[in-house]
Amino acid sequence: MTTILGIETSCDDTAAAVVSAGRVARSNVVSSQLDLHAQFGGVFPEVASRAHAESISAVVNRAMDEADLCYDQLDAIAVTQGPGLIGSLLVGINFAKGLALATGKPLLGINHLEGHVYSLLLEPADPDIDFPVIVLIVSGGHSELLLMTGHGQYRRLGGTIDDAAGEAFDKVGRTLGLPFPGGPAIERVAQEGDATAYRFPIAQTDSPYDFSFSGLKTAVLREVTVQPSSHGQRKRRRGAEKRAQLRGDIDIADVAAAFQDALTEALTRATIRAARQFHPSEILLAGGVSANQTLRHKMRAESGLPVRYPPLALCTDNAAMIAAAAHYRFLAGHRSGLDFEARSSWRLSEDVYAE
Repeated sequence: MTTILGIETSCDDTAAAVVSAGRVARSNVVSSQLDLHAQFGGVFPEVASRAHAESISAVVNRAMDEADLCYDQLDAIAVTQGPGLIGSLLVGINFAKGLALATGKPLLGINHLEGHVYSLLLEPADPDIDFPVIVLIVSGGHSELLLMTGHGQYRRLGGTIDDAAGEAFDKVGRTLGLPFPGGPAIERVAQEGDATAYRFPIAQTDSPYDFSFSGLKTAVLREVTVQPSSHGQRKRRRGAEKRAQLRGDIDIADVAAAFQDALTEALTRATIRAARQFHPSEILLAGGVSANQTLRHKMRAESGLPVRYPPLALCTDNAAMIAAAAHYRFLAGHRSGLDFEARSSWRLSEDVYAE
C-alpha cells in the first residue's frame, strides 16, 4: 500500500496531505489566503507566492504530524507542477525537491487538473471508476471537458475559449458588489432570486464541447449598470466592472439566479452532448465550481446518468487530490527528476506526461 505526501501551491491555498492507497486521506491540511486577497477582489500573484513561502513548512509539518508518520514511512513525495501561478508553483516545487533530496524519496510532479479528477476517489466507500467516463473540471482558472478511458488516459473534448466558469462567477460577483470569491456568494444570493426574471445568453461556439462566458459576463454588466456616454465608454479601463454603478431598479438576487442558470446550463448542455456521443458509465464533476448545487442538480436531472462529485471540502484546491493522483502515477512507474520545471499552462490530454 503506497503512502504519499502531497503538496499543492498552484494558486492561493498552501496545502499538504498524506494519502494511502490513493483513497485514504490520513491528513489534509489547507492554509487559506482568502482574507489576504479579498481586498483585491481576486488573487494577487505576488502576495500569494510570499504567503506560500511563509506557511509551507508549517503546513507540511502539520500534515505529517496529523498522519502520525515520519518521512521514512513515505513511499514518495508529490507536488503540483502545473498549471498555475508560476511564483506560487515554485514555492511548492522547490520545497518538495528539498524534501526529496533530504529523504531520498521518489518525487512526482503532478498535473493540478488530474488532481481534481482524483479528488473523486478520496471517499473510500465509493466504487472505483468504471471507464469510460466524461469528466467536467470547472474552477476559477479552468473549464475542461474530457473523455477518460483509463487511469491517466484522457482525451480533451473541449473547454473554455475565454473566461473559466469560476472566473466568470468572480467577475459578475464584483459587478453585483458581492464578496470574493464570487461563486459561493452568487449561489447564496441566488437562492432568493427568480432565474426567469432575466434571459442571459448561452454562447454558441464552433465546437459543441467548448464554452464561452465572456459574452455572458458582458451581458450581465450591461443589464445591471448605468451605461456611460460614448465618450466615457472610450475611456473605460480594464476592471471597470468593479467601479460600475448599479441601476437602482435591479434585483441582485434575480440577476444572480439568472446568471447562475445560464452558466450552469452551458456546462450541462456540452457535457450531455459528450455523454450522448461517447456513452460513458457516469459523469464526473470536479473543481471548485462542482460545489454549485444548481450545476449538480441539472447534471443529475438532465443527463440520465450517475453523476459523481467530490465532498464540498475536496472541491477546492487541496493536496490530498495531488497525492491521490500521484498514487496511480507511482504504480505506473512515473518519477520526476530534481530538474523538472513549473508549468503555468498544462492541458490534461491523451498522455499528460508526454507533452
